[in-house]
Amino acid sequence: MTKGKAIIFSAPSGAGKTTIVRHLLQMQELNLSFSISATTRAKRDYEVDGKDYHFIDVATFKQKIEQNEFIEWEEVYKNQFYGTLRSEIENIWKQGKHVIFDVDVVGGLNLKKFFGEQAIAIFVKPPSIEALEQRLRNRSTETPEKIEMRISKAQHELSFESKFDKVLVNDTLQHALENAKLYVQQFLQS
Repeated sequence: MTKGKAIIFSAPSGAGKTTIVRHLLQMQELNLSFSISATTRAKRDYEVDGKDYHFIDVATFKQKIEQNEFIEWEEVYKNQFYGTLRSEIENIWKQGKHVIFDVDVVGGLNLKKFFGEQAIAIFVKPPSIEALEQRLRNRSTETPEKIEMRISKAQHELSFESKFDKVLVNDTLQHALENAKLYVQQFLQS
């Protein structure tokens, strides 16, 4: 595998990691390319296959697991898989870019373990569980039951923050964006 650096952003759902990653991708000087995860979950109206995720069915996902095509994968909810394809990372590094990830907490820890010193793992933390719940409700993309499930999962995920290299509190977006850029720049220059 060609070697490059890996920047891993993980957070509970709704903490703001996707917004932060999208912001960093716009900064040409960082030379980043987004690692598009594979998933079996349903595509949301605004999402594009091959841009936001590689949307595949459960049978195909399981076949790729058997063929060792994933660096990491996880069954987040029943028959809802997410994973990082080996080929995705190799293509990014062949282009001479650094790979940036937007993954859940377990995925982030698995990627950090896989990449070791080649990676920085940044945990994006909401200012509070209440703020997180409000953000999820404001999205208007989830049912109340799904929001409760995500909040419950988030409370568990927050217990893993100490396993990450950096913790980024997303209290105000501007502050979070500035700190995220700083952490990434420091890591790429090391």
